[in-house]
Amino acid sequence: MRNDWPVLIIIGDAAETLDTMYPYYRLQEAGFRPIVAGPERKRYQMVLHEVKPGWTITKEWEGYTIEANVAFAEIKPEEYLGILFSGGRAPEYIRYDQDLMRVTKYFFANNLPVASVCHGVEIPAAADCVRGRKMATVPKCKFDLEICGGTFVNEACVTDGNLISGRTFHDNGAYVGPWIKLLEQERSRRS
Repeated sequence: MRNDWPVLIIIGDAAETLDTMYPYYRLQEAGFRPIVAGPERKRYQMVLHEVKPGWTITKEWEGYTIEANVAFAEIKPEEYLGILFSGGRAPEYIRYDQDLMRVTKYFFANNLPVASVCHGVEIPAAADCVRGRKMATVPKCKFDLEICGGTFVNEACVTDGNLISGRTFHDNGAYVGPWIKLLEQERSRRS
């Protein structure tokens, strides 16, 4: 199967390991080439996030590391089929990057396949791309979505046009497949 169809995965330090790695490998299985993008080309430390029994807040552990193939400033968005905004704490910090905002707006403006999970919502929200859109996100990011004009839906997979979203890595099996179907449609359109 041809796997030279590039798809962006947006990360930074403290991106959630499962939010990142599950779609990374699923893309490969579906014949796409995942391109990891960060603020700069370097190796990033991912984390594991979970609310432990008896806890009311998220506990964090170090996860695997991952190399960013491209820096946000280097991205030519027209070269990619789609984009995924991974969760973890990274979106809270990288959402201020103007090149990331440029890239994010491109995918929404051109109706290309977009996926977002967990805290990933903070990036399209900062880019003013969630206004009037329905999305799933981790409930503690409901405010970020709603203050920017979006509607929070507490479901494992929410589809709103070109936008597919899930709440946390627990929803990977629900939202990644529908996003890949959108990528397959885009691939067929461009073939």
